Amino acid sequence: MSESARFPRPLQRTRLYEQVAEQITAWISENDLKAGDRLPPERQLATSLGVSRATLSQALVALEVIGVVAVRHGDGTVLTDRPRAERITDAIRAHAERIPDVIEARDALETKIAALAAQRRTQEDLDRIEAALRAMADDIDGGGRGVHGDELFHRAVTEAAHSPLLEQMMSEISELIRETRIESLSQPDRPRTSLAGHQKIADAIAAGDAAAASAAMHGHVMLVSDVALLRD
Repeated sequence: MSESARFPRPLQRTRLYEQVAEQITAWISENDLKAGDRLPPERQLATSLGVSRATLSQALVALEVIGVVAVRHGDGTVLTDRPRAERITDAIRAHAERIPDVIEARDALETKIAALAAQRRTQEDLDRIEAALRAMADDIDGGGRGVHGDELFHRAVTEAAHSPLLEQMMSEISELIRETRIESLSQPDRPRTSLAGHQKIADAIAAGDAAAASAAMHGHVMLVSDVALLRD
């Protein structure tokens, strides 16, 4: 063999939850499920596939962040779109590869937004932030993940900054943020930890402390970056 010859690149290991995600999408196609159809309950699905509930949950979250299903509290897992022609594993890995860039952008934008919100917020802004906190807390208390309340909170903080350009930039990456939001809030005990982080940000904004608001937002965004897709 020539010294200049290159060895083939090592094959990527397929994670168990990725295999399960592929199995679920194959089952969806074989049964001709359409948007709005429900998947079997998680316990039944895990038993059928011969995997743990934890592995199944991770597979469903991966499918949710790429837009194939929606996991709704009290309503089970609902198909939102037919699986794409591309391999589901490739879509999941593409999402995982995007996460660090999304977190980097969020940290740069949202820490500044939080500081400006502390300086510029009105009472109406504070009321919206408080309403978002209550919405997230109510959802978590009811067994949900607080995804919608989380979205409302970050939107309220962004509006409180009264910076049209920063608000537009946040809007531009909103779909990418949605992916990381779902992934983060699906981690064990993460919803309440995230809510506590929100409260710390809200308190600093209400106090008019720009430095504290920025620091609290930075800590919160770093928490969001700790997700299973990256740890694996």
